[in-house]
Amino acid sequence: MVIRRVLAPRIDFGALRRELGLPEEFPPDAQREADEAASAPPRPPVDRTDVPFVTVDPATSRDLDQAMHLARRPGGGYRVRYAIADVAAHVKPGGALEAETWRRGQTIYLPDGNVPLHPHTLSEGAASLLPDDDRAAVVWTIDLDADGGTVAVELERALVRSRAKLDYTGVQAAAEAGRLPDPIALLPEIGELLTARGLRRGAINLPLPEQDLEPDGEGWQLVLRAPVPMEEHNAQISLLTGMAAADIMLAGRVGLLRTMPAPKPEAVQRLRAAAAPLGVHWPDEMGPGQVIAGLDASQPRAAAFIDQAAELMRGAAYTAFDGAVPEQPEHGGVAAAYAHVTAPLRRLADRYATEVCLALHAGQPVPDWARAALPRLPEVMASTDRTASAAARGAVDLAEAAVLEHRVGGTFDAAVLDVDAPPNGRSRPRPPGGTVALDAPPVRARCLGQLPLGERVRVRLVTADPAARTVLFELA
Repeated sequence: MVIRRVLAPRIDFGALRRELGLPEEFPPDAQREADEAASAPPRPPVDRTDVPFVTVDPATSRDLDQAMHLARRPGGGYRVRYAIADVAAHVKPGGALEAETWRRGQTIYLPDGNVPLHPHTLSEGAASLLPDDDRAAVVWTIDLDADGGTVAVELERALVRSRAKLDYTGVQAAAEAGRLPDPIALLPEIGELLTARGLRRGAINLPLPEQDLEPDGEGWQLVLRAPVPMEEHNAQISLLTGMAAADIMLAGRVGLLRTMPAPKPEAVQRLRAAAAPLGVHWPDEMGPGQVIAGLDASQPRAAAFIDQAAELMRGAAYTAFDGAVPEQPEHGGVAAAYAHVTAPLRRLADRYATEVCLALHAGQPVPDWARAALPRLPEVMASTDRTASAAARGAVDLAEAAVLEHRVGGTFDAAVLDVDAPPNGRSRPRPPGGTVALDAPPVRARCLGQLPLGERVRVRLVTADPAARTVLFELA
């Protein structure tokens, strides 16, 4: 599902950049190190350029972290090869570039240009898995049985060559036409198996449409897009790899996990209580993830239920350990131990977690520079996660206010996604209200009034202030 609305020709995101303190150019010594690494790229001793890898990413992306190749195994099951950009081979430990990446933490995406973790000479050049060029990669080879269960994992540094840069929309169209390229022809089959296994474990995925901004000539389009099935299948390969990485680190008793507590029973009970009023059938034997997987997020009541389910997904963090395994090593949304290792061009943590996995898998000591970094990474990643979220939300808030600025007093059709909890006597009282999602333009904002959860309503625009990045409606 895609809904678009052309916005004002010019929106200045400079104030948001300054507010968040986002860096601009790389320091000269860091840029110099990146340029030198790009001019003399590493060539691993293992050659896997005979494997026809392909990448699948958003159409405009050039920082390509992952390439895949899928095949059937003789005798049954599947072989998943997942090549990840070998960023550690390009970044010198203790150098100026490494220090700058610690200051940045991760790539921050804004409509008028990203703030990259690494200079473009690496992130969109020599380290990116762009097609038709040899690249250094960390290749995960994961063998699955016929039901999608992992039976073997291999890990190596190798030279790879992607054959094509594919995008989600084109891959989805090819899948629907039955013309997927050979390297990913099995992606729907494997993706569905892995999804089913996750749901049986208790995994939870929230398929809410994503708000985004896209260039449109001299202006912008505010876009609401639900993930296409092939995007979800692709995500399953990344999850599979992250779970394999977590298993390696837990077995070696050193590493960095992405953790989140399992949903609290009282939160599940509150969600179950909301199901019937919203017309959602919840059989006793089904977990919340299985119920959510059967819903159509484009329907107002289903969207409201999924919005309520977000309360189950709280407390995500990075957990470092060395010697003693964490008491709670799992990620509640994945329903398994899980680690971030598949996006090192865009996330600092992945570089170090991958290095730990390579050493443990080879039976070698973890490099001192990687081991020493582990306890410092959770704080850096938490801080930059907050910055990334603030940048994404701030850009959309600004765009929503800009498109509605001259429509104050107008009325719109909307669906009620959330309503305020009743006052508990301790919280500061405020007028009743909640969150609504407009049909067009695709705006999600606060609305005042006694709102009926999951129902369609008519709302009136009260405030649209681009300077404050604020939009407010009231029940009409």
